[in-house]
Amino acid sequence: MARAVRTPQLRGLRVRLVVAFALVAAVTAATTGALSFREARTGVLQQSQDTVITLLRTHVDRLAPDLGFPPGEAELGRFAADVADAEPSGTWRVLVAYGELSATSDPGDPFEELTSEVREAVDSSRATVFQRVDSGDHTSLVVGMSVVFGVSGAEGSSASGVQVFLTVPQTTEQAYVDALVTAVERATVPALGLAVLLALLAARGVLRPVRALRHATRSIAQGRLDTRLAVNGSDELADLSHTFNETAAALEESVAELRGMEARARRFAADVSHELRTPLAAMSAVTDVLDEDAAGLDPDTATAVRLISEETVKLARLVDDLMEISRFDAGAAVLHLDEIDLAESLRRTLASRAWTDQVDARLPPPDALRGRVDPRRLDVVVANLVGNALRHGARPVQLRLYEGGERIAVIEVLDSGPGIPDSVLPQVFERFYKSDAARTRTEGSGLGLAITEENVRMHGGTVRAANRPEGGAVFTVELPLRRDEPAPGSGQ
Repeated sequence: MARAVRTPQLRGLRVRLVVAFALVAAVTAATTGALSFREARTGVLQQSQDTVITLLRTHVDRLAPDLGFPPGEAELGRFAADVADAEPSGTWRVLVAYGELSATSDPGDPFEELTSEVREAVDSSRATVFQRVDSGDHTSLVVGMSVVFGVSGAEGSSASGVQVFLTVPQTTEQAYVDALVTAVERATVPALGLAVLLALLAARGVLRPVRALRHATRSIAQGRLDTRLAVNGSDELADLSHTFNETAAALEESVAELRGMEARARRFAADVSHELRTPLAAMSAVTDVLDEDAAGLDPDTATAVRLISEETVKLARLVDDLMEISRFDAGAAVLHLDEIDLAESLRRTLASRAWTDQVDARLPPPDALRGRVDPRRLDVVVANLVGNALRHGARPVQLRLYEGGERIAVIEVLDSGPGIPDSVLPQVFERFYKSDAARTRTEGSGLGLAITEENVRMHGGTVRAANRPEGGAVFTVELPLRRDEPAPGSGQ
């Protein structure tokens, strides 16, 4: 029976479900966190930006009427300081420019955050412009606007040429953004943990019926055809369990029917063989008498008598073989083991059938190779193989016996005939198989090699057929010299 190969853990359904749930949760958490972060960050920065721009416009509109025109550098500096001081937090830095003149709220401030893009935008438009500038360790908001005469944005207002630039560090806003990032990161871990927990629960619900199905199929494979699954629910797994039960029931019914047919066929063959033995015994006795008187009969009658005698012998042999096969099929065949000299047993087999002069026996000396076997069944094995070689092979026929490796007795029967066709070799031990369709009527019953294989198997050995490189067939039997316990069905 082939061993079941366990699926590697990384390929298990449970792991795949957990990984899939974790990936979905991770992607969902990451996507949700990214979208939430973007919207929150945009809201925080937009609110900060709108507040700064509104305050700057309010302060500039309030202080602009007090600015002399055209302003000098000192007046630009006071105006810049007044705008910066209008913000209580003290985080504003202001630059005021008029033509080539410019001044900052903090004298000597290089105002490095101001970019040429902002200057150009203020020069070309009266609208308030802004830009976020990354200064390395922090981000600053830079706002630029023009001071106009009249009401800002009203019809008829005109630019004064004075430009105000403001830079505000967005430290607080950055802190809010960092807090959002931290919150998203902290939320991801519980989301993944929850996803893994849900995956384990889902895997458990899916794998329980799958595991039950695996055990059930293994039980069916081991011959317990009455195995059934409990059907719970109405989902796909329940449908699968129901289908499995229907299949198992149909299989059990079919196997029971086949076993019944097989048992009836065996019983029929055994009964027929048994019933034939008595009339065949009587026929054999009559043919023996007729054979003795055949010499005094006319030629045609003598030929008929001899033909009847030969066919009666074949029929008796067929009945005996059928009886033996039926015992194998019914499990009634038993071994009667005895420790014997194997070489002497093979010599007796040849002598009892008058094959001593026809077979070249290459056997070890007496008591050189002993084994625990059933002498009768060993006699049947050797007689079938040697008889097969004499009938279907060509002489010389050799019988060899020697000890193989690991306490194995090897028996070889070799002939010098044409050999066995390669297409026939796999079927030579099948029942009633004859390789030559033209010789369907021969001495053999077609059961000799099948009986040989069964007898060898009962001893725990093997038998195989092959062709010799120099021509002819060779049958090799390997029998263990000692066995710790009898083979199934054996007795002592």
